[in-house]
Amino acid sequence: MALDKLTRGSLVETAITKLQGEIEAGRWAVGDRLPVEAALAESLGVSRNTVREAVRVLAHGGMLETRQGDGTYVRANRDAGEMFRRLRRTAIQDQLEVRLMLESEAARFAAQRRDARQLETMRQALAARGTAADLDTKVHWDQRFHHAVIEASGNQALLELYNYFADSVRETIRRTEQDQNLPEPSQADHEALLAAIEHQDANAAQHLSRQLLLPSLKALEEAADAPAR
Repeated sequence: MALDKLTRGSLVETAITKLQGEIEAGRWAVGDRLPVEAALAESLGVSRNTVREAVRVLAHGGMLETRQGDGTYVRANRDAGEMFRRLRRTAIQDQLEVRLMLESEAARFAAQRRDARQLETMRQALAARGTAADLDTKVHWDQRFHHAVIEASGNQALLELYNYFADSVRETIRRTEQDQNLPEPSQADHEALLAAIEHQDANAAQHLSRQLLLPSLKALEEAADAPAR
């Protein structure tokens, strides 16, 4: 079955969108080899150069993999860049809930596995947060503290996932700092979490990590439930 020919818009951008859509819909599964360049060009009604550029962009984004002399294979059924853009469009409450899940488990593992170097990184980040003279600096060091906790968890998969989520983490930190309707996690709250990790109290670390975000989540839930005026 031939693909629908392209008739409007930027041919490369439209080819990218069409190929993404076909992969996400399951036309080609992860590990499958795409048709050869000439066949794709004919199906889409574009030049081989257009197909080549579209494939290059999708390969750069990690969705496709081009193997010299062998062909182009599906590497992932979701485009990382598009997933990132979708993530940015999710509600602040959803993002905070994801942070709570990731960070509370990381704090528990960090209390069990942290080493002296990682503790020092947390101390330095938290001290810099406490003395920050402007919002951007405070957000930077706040995020650095939480990232250090994730690193200390010793779970590489969790770290990679958190790195992917980093932009949303930064925005939720900024939002709780700026929005007067959202309780701001205090310096003392962060220091209590650090102390629990330092003393290797896994249960306390998990609880205190959750307590950093639960007040903001509760405020958002109450605002959503409040009757419209």
